[in-house]
Amino acid sequence: MTGPSTPWPGAENDTDHFRTGALPGPDTWRERLERAVGAIDAPDAVLAVSRSGRRTLHCGGTAPPPPVPRQDLRYEIGSASKAFTGLLLARLIQRGLLTGGESAAACLDPGRRTDADPVTLAHLITHTAALPALPADFYPRALPAWRTNPYGRYPSERVTEAFLRHRPRHRPGTRWHYSNFGVAVLGHALAAVTGTAWEELLGAQVLRPLGLSGTVLRAEEAEQVQDAKTDAVGHGKDGRTPTLAFDAGGFQAAGAVRATSHDLLTFLEAHLDPAGSPVADALRAVRTPVLRRGPGLRHVHTMAWFRHPTNGGPMYFHSGATLGQQAFLGFRPDTGTALVALCTRRFRARDSFIATAYALLAEE
Repeated sequence: MTGPSTPWPGAENDTDHFRTGALPGPDTWRERLERAVGAIDAPDAVLAVSRSGRRTLHCGGTAPPPPVPRQDLRYEIGSASKAFTGLLLARLIQRGLLTGGESAAACLDPGRRTDADPVTLAHLITHTAALPALPADFYPRALPAWRTNPYGRYPSERVTEAFLRHRPRHRPGTRWHYSNFGVAVLGHALAAVTGTAWEELLGAQVLRPLGLSGTVLRAEEAEQVQDAKTDAVGHGKDGRTPTLAFDAGGFQAAGAVRATSHDLLTFLEAHLDPAGSPVADALRAVRTPVLRRGPGLRHVHTMAWFRHPTNGGPMYFHSGATLGQQAFLGFRPDTGTALVALCTRRFRARDSFIATAYALLAEE
């Protein structure tokens, strides 16, 4: 929600090639992924690629393999959860249930008088709602648990209360400012206007239609674990100290998703080939640019993705981080390539993880 090393000994045995295996060629995807995993200095790392429907995956890390194979664990994807939230909003719009132009305050408090320039659902998902990254009172509440559970100390009702009392300094829709606060508010607004709890809404409109049975919004409770735990364990910047499972508190829509590498590839493959999907119209919609900003309007955004140019066509991506894990999701329609990268070490200065994943996807 936010240097090269060699793989741990025996990493070559912690590799899973599924479907029809790696693509042929002098520099195969298997070789690329092995090098990339070796460059990611983390206890656990998973890189998975789908190219024209053919999947290749490689796992490794500085720690011994966990009881459950790394590719089968569920990983915290932090802010990459916003790609799921964007698809959900697109789905509700495509079904005619919403337009995106609804006042978020009116969704949350139907009796409230609407402002002349209200913050809309579209403003929230595009980070143009004139909201800060986090509510002003988030920091004093989170500070006692800043290194362990800061978001968990700020529940849903405080998110909505903070939004309803916020007075923007400029007109919504005129400036871009990345905001976990805004996307969290969007989740609560969608739940309120549909009369459906966020977890059920996301499940009914996105997860179940796409067959994402390995995607959830919270870690397993200890009493639910009968065999080996299936949630990946995050680690601090030192790569050795385990961290607690991430608790998103009232920011579920902004960063609560945890999923297996298999599910994340399935999610991205649906974006590459929407035809036949029960959410096809929404998948097409989230590839459409809705915002351009920066010098020369070079920075392009959709409802769910950052969009960068390549020589062959656009690439779409979103990254994310929690207190102990990182994730990168991306896809390129021009090459039919989807990439998932996951690791269990907190972001630190000069961290190579995101750069390594981005470079892999950007390769021709």
